[in-house]
Amino acid sequence: MTTLKNLKGTAIQFLDADPVVYAGTWASGGNLNTARTALGGAGSTSAGIVFGGRTPSIVAVTESYNGTAFTEVGDLNVAKGSGGSAGYNTSTAAIYFAGAAGSPRTNTNEQWNGSAWTEVADMNESKNGMQGGMGTSTAATHGGGQTSSDNVNSTEVWNNSSWTEVNNMNTARSNGAQMGATYTAGISAGGIDPSNPTAVSESWNGTSWTETNDLNTARTGLKGFGTSTSAVVVGGDPHVANVETWDGTSWSEANDISVAATNRSQTSGLSASGGGFAAGGQAAPGSPQAITEEWSFPPASSSVLIEGTMWFNSTSSTLKGYGVSMATGTFSSGGNTTSTHLDAAAGGSTQSSFMIISGSSDIRTVEQYDGSSWTEVGDVNTGRSLGGASAKAPAPTMLFFGGQEGYKNTEQYNGSSWTEVSELNTNRHYSGGGAGVSTAALCVGGYGSPAAYLANNEEYNGTSWTEKGDLNTARYSGATGGPSISARCVAGAPDPAAWDKNEGWDGTSWSEETENSDTSTSRAGFGDSKDSFMVAGGNETSNSEFWNGSSWTEVGATASAGQRFNMGGGTASAGIIGKCSNPNATSTEEFNCDNAVLTVTTS
Repeated sequence: MTTLKNLKGTAIQFLDADPVVYAGTWASGGNLNTARTALGGAGSTSAGIVFGGRTPSIVAVTESYNGTAFTEVGDLNVAKGSGGSAGYNTSTAAIYFAGAAGSPRTNTNEQWNGSAWTEVADMNESKNGMQGGMGTSTAATHGGGQTSSDNVNSTEVWNNSSWTEVNNMNTARSNGAQMGATYTAGISAGGIDPSNPTAVSESWNGTSWTETNDLNTARTGLKGFGTSTSAVVVGGDPHVANVETWDGTSWSEANDISVAATNRSQTSGLSASGGGFAAGGQAAPGSPQAITEEWSFPPASSSVLIEGTMWFNSTSSTLKGYGVSMATGTFSSGGNTTSTHLDAAAGGSTQSSFMIISGSSDIRTVEQYDGSSWTEVGDVNTGRSLGGASAKAPAPTMLFFGGQEGYKNTEQYNGSSWTEVSELNTNRHYSGGGAGVSTAALCVGGYGSPAAYLANNEEYNGTSWTEKGDLNTARYSGATGGPSISARCVAGAPDPAAWDKNEGWDGTSWSEETENSDTSTSRAGFGDSKDSFMVAGGNETSNSEFWNGSSWTEVGATASAGQRFNMGGGTASAGIIGKCSNPNATSTEEFNCDNAVLTVTTS
């Protein structure tokens, strides 16, 4: 639930239905008349053609598609499968070259004129494992394939009368997807290299091949359609339903196809957003398919969901918006740190600036996460456990304070080294952690020396610490985070006196608010402000909850219960946490949310 308190100056559309996500999706199409795998194809969703393949016997069958049903038309002269094919965006002009005609590989080449196949000049090499091609029936290019001896990287160009060998691919492989609108521009992805599925991707510019960003999922037997700058690849072996789109620079995961299969037909859509279809294939060894699935984007006339927009749905009489939904949030592995950080401190404004610091007197190591992996950075001067850190510090800065082996010590990181700065006023460890950045931070609660639960709150201004308004409930290991002027501290010890307490900081004082229902000590906290905050895991729970300024909502759980106090960073919708006790004191987890349509209430 989102609350909109002020609509001044905001234009609200009145719509009969909610806008839609602008993304490619799959829908069922008409079945093939002859179920088969390893077939060739050309054309578009509304005017397509597929030919050849295995049933498991090699066949010469050709079928045309009108967007609804397949019709059998003139057969190939030579029955074969696993050949290369081209015929961009038309069903009346295609070419089918090389492939496997029974046991032997062949270099035969046939051209389709809309009613019949004609044998034309053969390729220079006999090979199969071709999986598509680039261009049209009169000007085409194909690279790679498999000869009787091995996978090859040879490339040939067709000029409507003969094939000419040109520059080789960088990586010899077969059974990869190839597509392109012309013979001078295309993309090749995946395949077998030399005997295992590969994620290698190369682009063709009419003269040479260039290695590009790899597929996200290595596979062979995939098919595709599109252009050199806007393409789709589908399925593959091992039998997967994965679909990826190409934008001219990189591959992105897209909506899966419904049946995981390999060796489907290739079609030539206008582009990734222009549509295409995948027909036939093999869902398991010895099980050729007749299924067809069509790929399409919402029509241009559709209202499209854009993050941050609002509209009034006149059908349901509700005000709605599109944005991050905490209900969709889930935790996933952020990878393991290189060192074990028992009783460490952590913080960072984003996932890619998150730092885990020290952990005990003999661990001075500091590690930083870049969004995918951990790297050791400058060591602290004094190793210590149970300290605090500035939760919202952007890379590459940080403030590290308190701890069992240096109760008042404070160190500041400038991106390359740590410098000792002004000490805290009050001895403390088991700090409730910190809020703010390295030059404007809070140190909240903790356990004193001599022994005492602390309500003390101190503010750092870049030069020195000053006592500010105390917590209402003294505690240590509270889940703390947010900016120094809008922070939150939730749960902590001793239990049960503090383990459900929830307090918000407005820059001057702490206010008690609705208690947290998942009572636990040693929880992680992270968030944008006191009114957009997450608590995650803890000694007694793996549950996580989101605070929206007035109430708590249960969201995705951590992998397990365990000590996580002062181990949170990032934003409420893109956070990261560590674990500071055994087992798994090297593990970290990312929290991420998807966008969703939300009902908006006004007040």
